[in-house]
Amino acid sequence: MLIRETITQAVYSLTVNKLRSWLTIMGVAVGVFSIIAVMTALDAIDKSVESGLTSLGANTFQIQKNPATVFGSGHKRNVYANRKDITYQQAILFKKGMEGYARNVGFTISSQANQAKYSNRTTNPDVILTGGDENFSASNGYVIVTGRNLSENDIKSARNSAVLGSELAATLFPTGENPQNELIKVNGEVYTVTGVFEKKGAAFGQSQDNFVLIPITRYLDHINEKSSLSITVEALSRKDYPHTIDRAIGAMRLARGLTVKDINDFEIRTNESLIDSFRDIQRAISTGAFIISFMALLTAGVGIMNIMLVSVTERTREIGIRKSIGAPRRSILNQFLFEALFLSLAGGLLGIMIGVAAGNLVALNFNLPPIFPLLWITVSMVVCSVIGMSFGLFPAWKAANLDPVEALRPK
Repeated sequence: MLIRETITQAVYSLTVNKLRSWLTIMGVAVGVFSIIAVMTALDAIDKSVESGLTSLGANTFQIQKNPATVFGSGHKRNVYANRKDITYQQAILFKKGMEGYARNVGFTISSQANQAKYSNRTTNPDVILTGGDENFSASNGYVIVTGRNLSENDIKSARNSAVLGSELAATLFPTGENPQNELIKVNGEVYTVTGVFEKKGAAFGQSQDNFVLIPITRYLDHINEKSSLSITVEALSRKDYPHTIDRAIGAMRLARGLTVKDINDFEIRTNESLIDSFRDIQRAISTGAFIISFMALLTAGVGIMNIMLVSVTERTREIGIRKSIGAPRRSILNQFLFEALFLSLAGGLLGIMIGVAAGNLVALNFNLPPIFPLLWITVSMVVCSVIGMSFGLFPAWKAANLDPVEALRPK
């Protein structure tokens, strides 16, 4: 038989038993889906991390009470939980210790789930209330487009001044009116709008523009929520960056009152440390997804072998007739191999389509364009081909080596 005829016959044989074929295809699809969906989602998160790190400039780093992510035992978590908050007084001492060694030193403290109001317009309770100093915008990459930034006098006097993120400004002032000098309420507290920041976009799936910035001194005086400060430091240049980090560690130890014997009770958060943390998570998830996919595909491969063995048993007479009229063993072997291969590849294609769609839901959540993991799709199709050929080889060999006399003998 020609290859084309062999393929046609293989496809026809699969369509005869639609339910059996679909169940086998679904078994392969589950294994492929798990790896494709996870890898697509990880690619989306990876791109979000890359874009999100732009919020920290190339020469900036942050000092925080706790690391961005915590891995390890409960004891390790308790160590972080028992650390004392970074206070405003410690931040001031730190800033003095960094004079001449940093371009900007900014303080930040935030609370989630706040509600802002202007006139008869009220936002959802998802506004971030941020307390910061006059260096907040320079340290965190924000640019004023309307009005002015917080000033040193705003900080010293703990004024009720406020600078709005672009998203919050658009919500409270949708008609394009100038918000400068208007009065807004955040959780019942009245603030005077001094300016609006330029749109910055999303990072890690969260808007960076739905917030209101007030003087950190007023935040500490009027907000009951207790929290630790975050300090953002901008080095003088990229060349000075490592030295600035070393200087910052020393200055922070002095501000925290640590002795030579004490270990650091704060964390330095750099772009590189965030990337390393994400890579650890990515490796763990990828390993888990690979193991799950391997087991699912192995099970699906055994299913393909069983289905093909059943098919050989059911079609013994057909095989005997074909061999008695001169069909070579190779054509029968090829037909059954093609059937196993088609089942595996069909399951792979179905798993890829559903997996890419599911993974891109994560990309959509992070406001990223659609992601097509070509490498993993290629790997999946190759693996499906190997599984189909490997687990279909024994049934195909068994069919090709049937004795036509025995095959045609009435049962």
